[in-house]
Amino acid sequence: MSEEQEVYTTNDEPGTKPKFAGFWMRFWAYLADLLVVFSINGILLSPLRFMNDGLPMEIGYWTAAGIAGSVIFYLYFLLMTRFYSRTLGKMIFGLKVVREDLSALNWSDLLFREVVGRFLHRVFSFTFLLYVIVGFTSQKQGVHDMIGNTRVIFDD
Repeated sequence: MSEEQEVYTTNDEPGTKPKFAGFWMRFWAYLADLLVVFSINGILLSPLRFMNDGLPMEIGYWTAAGIAGSVIFYLYFLLMTRFYSRTLGKMIFGLKVVREDLSALNWSDLLFREVVGRFLHRVFSFTFLLYVIVGFTSQKQGVHDMIGNTRVIFDD
């Protein structure tokens, strides 16, 4: 079976629906992921402190460290979800990301979920509150899940 045709199943009886991960499980997994991303940023971006006599290198309204940190943030979520169907935080809590039809994730699904969806959550301060929607939808979807046609389920 090719990667595009692989179908995710649960260990439950055939024909049963997977158990969707709710707000709090996803919240704790996200916090663990933030610790990982901040650690990676600290390791990779600390040499920037020694450049420009310790002053931030500004590029328009942004700093070089801010741009690099954002790139690392999005690449972490995008690449981990693409190659493992989960991030380290989701691995810790036994969660994984699947498509709406439970088939393998495509690059297009992930670009919309991990880049466009997360960008919308981070760019406007009030849209960060939209993560709470996970607790009120029947399949426990956030806005970024709706944009990418994905779900987060328990990996039994």
